[in-house]
Amino acid sequence: MLNSEIQKNLRHNFTVNVIESGFFGFGSGFASFFTILPLFVSTLTDSALLIGLIPAIPRLGWQLPQLLTASKVARLQCYKPTVMLLTIHQKLPFLGLALVALLQLKFNHQTILLLTFAILIWQGLGGGFSATAWQSMVAKIVPSKKLGIFYGTLSASGNLMSVCGAAIAGLLLKEIAQPFNFALCFLCASFAMALSWFFMSKTREPVSITPSAFESRREFWDSLIVILRSDENFRCFVIARMISQLALMPLPFYTLYAVHQYGMGEASIGFITTLLMLTQTIAGLVLGWLGDRTGCKLILQIGCVACAFSSVLACLASNTNWFYLVFIAEGIGMIALQNIAAVMTLEFGNQHQRPAYIGLGNTLIAPASILAPLLGGWIVENIDYKTTFLVAAIGALVTALLLQVGVSNPRYLEQNFSNDSVNVLPE
Repeated sequence: MLNSEIQKNLRHNFTVNVIESGFFGFGSGFASFFTILPLFVSTLTDSALLIGLIPAIPRLGWQLPQLLTASKVARLQCYKPTVMLLTIHQKLPFLGLALVALLQLKFNHQTILLLTFAILIWQGLGGGFSATAWQSMVAKIVPSKKLGIFYGTLSASGNLMSVCGAAIAGLLLKEIAQPFNFALCFLCASFAMALSWFFMSKTREPVSITPSAFESRREFWDSLIVILRSDENFRCFVIARMISQLALMPLPFYTLYAVHQYGMGEASIGFITTLLMLTQTIAGLVLGWLGDRTGCKLILQIGCVACAFSSVLACLASNTNWFYLVFIAEGIGMIALQNIAAVMTLEFGNQHQRPAYIGLGNTLIAPASILAPLLGGWIVENIDYKTTFLVAAIGALVTALLLQVGVSNPRYLEQNFSNDSVNVLPE
């Protein structure tokens, strides 16, 4: 009954969520954590540390809170109402940024800077608190063998629309006086986010008729210990994802190295950025489709090899032309080790166990995702760029090896737990 309803609504859910992702990407282009927001903050402070923290806020905000909400999500029979409520805190902050930009006319830079970072943290945590319910909903409404192409299409839609949003934002910043230019960009972002929320609300999720496996919060937290002790496959997967953060570490340093070592100009940087976005768009679709057919493990290993190739190529580069291949390979690796890894996380456990797996699989890697770029920066400052790239390559190859010897595709396993844990987490 449930499966037939899921199949009946699959095309509708696929369509509305792709449109939702497109509007989310469009809004993100107007308030990019990599370009627009750092530029806005640079008008308030010269601190490179504060500006450098901006891209890390949404990543840490997405990962850290997921385990905190997993207990409640695990006891839900319908995820959508929780998603719709919590994701408001991911989308509404952009309207707050528009108001803060206008407040520059009345308050000093220190006050505006404090308000800006408070709103960015709110936005980041908003994404994290809604993430477990959203991923659980996706895993429920999309069959496992179609999750790869689903995530790939979402990524492609978001990336393409983000480029459009960023292009329009560039024109607004150029033609309109400050601070009205930033305020208008953030206002456009909030409008796009409202449309994103509207299309997400059109998702059709059937209500589960089976009771939750967990009757209390204590029972849920006890289950986490069972998962980590009993499910060796998942444990190795999480460790592999932790190490994989080293493989993703060098991306921001590639550009700095190309500029400092070979004098790469602004035009080349712009072209390489566009090339990276296009690579991620195409790779998302191709790797998602391939992952649905071969299993996600192989795609993660392909991503590891791509990251290692990218790092080694950067070490061997003799001019700026080499960096086109460097960024193409890194773009493939990023999609595999981020998007496809997220898909694979959804394949562990059954529907009721899944929020626990999602929470563990994301929260546990949060420290590594923050420490890896800090390590890379320390190596650059105290040794050199090439050592950073070599450490990244080693991290990528170690991840691939661990995936090979310690991880199996969970969708092909008959069960995820040993018999002595069945009484705690019924299959």
